[in-house]
Amino acid sequence: MVKTNKLNVFNDPIYGFIGTPNELIFNLISHPYFQRLRRISQMGLSYLVYPGAHHTRFHHALGSMHLMTKAIQVLKLKEVEITPEEENGLLCAILLHDIGHGPFSHALEGFVAKDVSHEQISLEFMKELNQQFDGQLDVAISIFKGDHPKTFLNQLVSSQLDMDRLDYLKRDSFYSGVTEGNINSERLISMLNVVDGNLVLEEKAIYAVEKFLMARRFMYWQVYLHKTGLVAEQLLVRIMQRARFLLKKGDDLMASHSLLHFLKNNESPLELDTLKIFAQLDDVDVLAATKNWQFHDDFVLSKLCKMLLNRKLLHIKIKKQPIDPQKMKEKLDGLMQKHELSEEEASNFVFQGEISNRAYGKEQAISILKKNGKVTDVLKESDQLSLRALAKKVTKYYSCYPKEAV
Repeated sequence: MVKTNKLNVFNDPIYGFIGTPNELIFNLISHPYFQRLRRISQMGLSYLVYPGAHHTRFHHALGSMHLMTKAIQVLKLKEVEITPEEENGLLCAILLHDIGHGPFSHALEGFVAKDVSHEQISLEFMKELNQQFDGQLDVAISIFKGDHPKTFLNQLVSSQLDMDRLDYLKRDSFYSGVTEGNINSERLISMLNVVDGNLVLEEKAIYAVEKFLMARRFMYWQVYLHKTGLVAEQLLVRIMQRARFLLKKGDDLMASHSLLHFLKNNESPLELDTLKIFAQLDDVDVLAATKNWQFHDDFVLSKLCKMLLNRKLLHIKIKKQPIDPQKMKEKLDGLMQKHELSEEEASNFVFQGEISNRAYGKEQAISILKKNGKVTDVLKESDQLSLRALAKKVTKYYSCYPKEAV
């Protein structure tokens, strides 16, 4: 009797059926480290703004791998040399590129593990998986680190036009319902080529690239940096900061072993023992703790948790100019008097900061292959003046405070 594996095809709402190309990919997807991504929100707390945005890093990783298979097919048809080992390395690298994300993705990045990016943690996970899979991820790790001699392989995984961006823009646009972010990933992939070892786009794709860059700008200001999602994520950070403060004071807080470990120790998960604890940490730990802490005796922790859970968020204003510090001090003093709080406690509810975005970075140019064989920057070929503006960094300033202080 022939044994078949019934779990080697995923039905994706964006691309349809996504297959697992080989046994290694299937085993990586089945691994607990990767299955954890089912419990990591792709867009942090954006679902408080866009109710449909409940998709996970698991969805995104599979989608990115699917686009990579398409890109490999296109390049091979154009007689770009990609060996079977390199192809497998590309698929593994893109599949695992986000495996190091912590709870709620970017919302708590750098807090759970101070000064450690999710890319660094992803690399450690890949190294550990490479041990478990007898060195089968050597090429994937080389590509992920940017060490591979074929530059275009690295660019397919990490560049301004990589499979990661092509998937998350299309996917996040779909789940949030923000149609301005939708891009034609098929058109872009079909126009990929390689010149002098670097990834380029054929000239016919210029309008698809313009749409892609504009869509990225729309998604950042309209979705990723939406003011309601921003203040919600700031509250989540302050909940974790307050919990850490209370634990240092000796207070007893209910939370999972993995969450308590990082709140108490703030250790880097770049060591194997700590990495295994990090692998047990996901959104569920944070939500469960928040539900417990809303009944804590500490006013600040309890209030912050209730505000987040019930979506009774702080008022937030975003401006193009820096916030007047005197106005913020008045709000802070008023809150301190009303609730008899110290300045440190009140600063959890009255604070300011800045956000910035640049939709196109010149240091990693998107190269356009012209019909005459010359390669130029997309900004030189585009007749859209707005694209030049996208290369400039835009900074905005926000202030948050209780609604009664408005």
